Amino acid sequence: MKRHGILTRIWHWLNAVALIVLFMSGLNISNAHRYLYWGNYGFDPADAWTSVMRFPAWATLPQRYDLAAARDWHSLAAWVFAMALLAMWAGSLANGHFWRDLRTSRREWSPKSIIAEINTHLRGKFTNHDGKYNALQRISYGIVLGIFLPMMIFTGLAISPGFEPAAPWLIEALGGRQSARSLHFIFSWAIFAFFLVHIVMVLVSGPVSQISQMITGGRRKGDQHD
Repeated sequence: MKRHGILTRIWHWLNAVALIVLFMSGLNISNAHRYLYWGNYGFDPADAWTSVMRFPAWATLPQRYDLAAARDWHSLAAWVFAMALLAMWAGSLANGHFWRDLRTSRREWSPKSIIAEINTHLRGKFTNHDGKYNALQRISYGIVLGIFLPMMIFTGLAISPGFEPAAPWLIEALGGRQSARSLHFIFSWAIFAFFLVHIVMVLVSGPVSQISQMITGGRRKGDQHD
């Protein structure tokens, strides 16, 4: 059995490209108004709860200030991102990937267990025991796949022009359009932080092997082949 199924591999790389486009175009959009608010209204910088830096052109898409083009890139990548995430969740539930590889137990969520896993990682040990992922990986992936990525979609819809008539309850549930915008910004940087940690862990645990497995599928630990 492959360590990474074809659905997981396609989603991984498609999601990576979509997120990079979303993040870079989002930075360009952020440059249009660098203040964040809570509630439904927020246009006066004096009412903002925080302001963010103006991001340099090399970090944005396109690599110049162009709000219209940035929104076009953002909308295109958002559809790819949302449809890919939906397909990944449907496939993972249907083929047992979620139940077999990603599901966590209540014991694994205990502070004692989490601290022990972190200490193990800090010592450079990445034992997965009999499973595909260790407990810390399953918890991290669960938070990202179950909370961070879906919230990017929900908050993105809530701040999309013209979406309110279709689902006003979503904007209300998020505390208003400006609250949704603030949450969208927060979750995007939370995903960026996860991305950095993910890259570091890949580099530490063997980048050639890890990348190769995510391209070819690799083999599950313990498989015997001649």
